[in-house]
Amino acid sequence: MIAELNVKQILLDKCTQYIHQRIDSIQKKLDEIAEAQNSETKSSAGDKHETGRTMMQLETQKMTVQLYAALEVKQTLDQILIDNKSTMVGLGSLVKCNTGNYYIAISSGKILIEDVNYYAISLQSPIGKLLSGKFKGDVVIFNKRQIKILEII
Repeated sequence: MIAELNVKQILLDKCTQYIHQRIDSIQKKLDEIAEAQNSETKSSAGDKHETGRTMMQLETQKMTVQLYAALEVKQTLDQILIDNKSTMVGLGSLVKCNTGNYYIAISSGKILIEDVNYYAISLQSPIGKLLSGKFKGDVVIFNKRQIKILEII
């Protein structure tokens, strides 16, 4: 069995890997758009050319917004200290509940470690907001279900 601090390190590593893949994917799309813009030649159908160029600019703007959002999420991960011991749920906490195990970091979904499911969630998620600031033994209600905090690591 893996020690709790090692589980937190693995969870942080998985979340970091997730956000790096997201950033790389967005950057690749931006590079592809830039290459397409540079290689596009003006055709005799001027309006068609301008429409295509506008569409690429809109896509670039959309991807840029996504990139900045992903970079902000990465900054959140960079703030997490693995060996931080707190009795209150906050960023970086591993929260064991009667309904499952929650790692408070970023919303990256279910992570399986040694046949145990952990859910990486952000403080801004609905359940993250409910758990934030709570202590061992506290109970919150989520979707008409009681969630009892059994342990905070």
